[in-house]
Amino acid sequence: MEFNLDLMKKIGIIGGLSAESSVEYYKILIKEYNRRVGGAASPLLIIDSLNLGEVVELMKKDNWDEVFRIIHQSATNLEKAGAEVIIIATNTIHKVFDRVESEITTPMISILDVTAEAAKSLNLKKVGLLGTIFTMQSDFYHKAFQKHNIEIIVPNPEDQEFVNKVIFDELTYHILTPESKAGYIEIIWRLRDEGAEGVILGCTEIPLLIQQDDCPIPVFDTTTLHALAALEYALK
Repeated sequence: MEFNLDLMKKIGIIGGLSAESSVEYYKILIKEYNRRVGGAASPLLIIDSLNLGEVVELMKKDNWDEVFRIIHQSATNLEKAGAEVIIIATNTIHKVFDRVESEITTPMISILDVTAEAAKSLNLKKVGLLGTIFTMQSDFYHKAFQKHNIEIIVPNPEDQEFVNKVIFDELTYHILTPESKAGYIEIIWRLRDEGAEGVILGCTEIPLLIQQDDCPIPVFDTTTLHALAALEYALK
């Protein structure tokens, strides 16, 4: 199959938050592009990899203005490098997505909007959210889903601590244990018992541990949804 690479928009990825999920984005984009095009084809990508440790410390201090500055600078770097569409390869940092999007000229694709559309397509009215403490205790996911009349529910405080600890102590280092997997599945069952009709894997590392076959309700793999949405846009 012949394909003109000049027709594809160059994808810019704000990555490193963590490196594990950035690798997954890279693999998904390459695999899907190659599946469509064939041969030795691979997509046009630029990754600006940031320091996760620095950003996490800023989030702990609730210094979102400085987080915004770092992400905005990264987006600007990608613009200068020729990116024609930009994605932030992490959920939590979407807390500053709207601010960044309003300050640059290159189109951006939100992981929140992509995931909300996926839930809407299944006619769901209530979904559970797993993610970092910063994501589960913030309202940016709630606001994005309210536009589609979908309610977000989160685990109880104890379960939130467990989900967050596994993310930062294990998943960011690609440590995958049966115990953590079982713990996540138990939490998903509890969310289901509270009325969740689906569950958002709202941290881009969680799909390393949890897949659809593990769960009693539809799972929304934000990493895959976001990466494929970026590719669709780039190929328009």
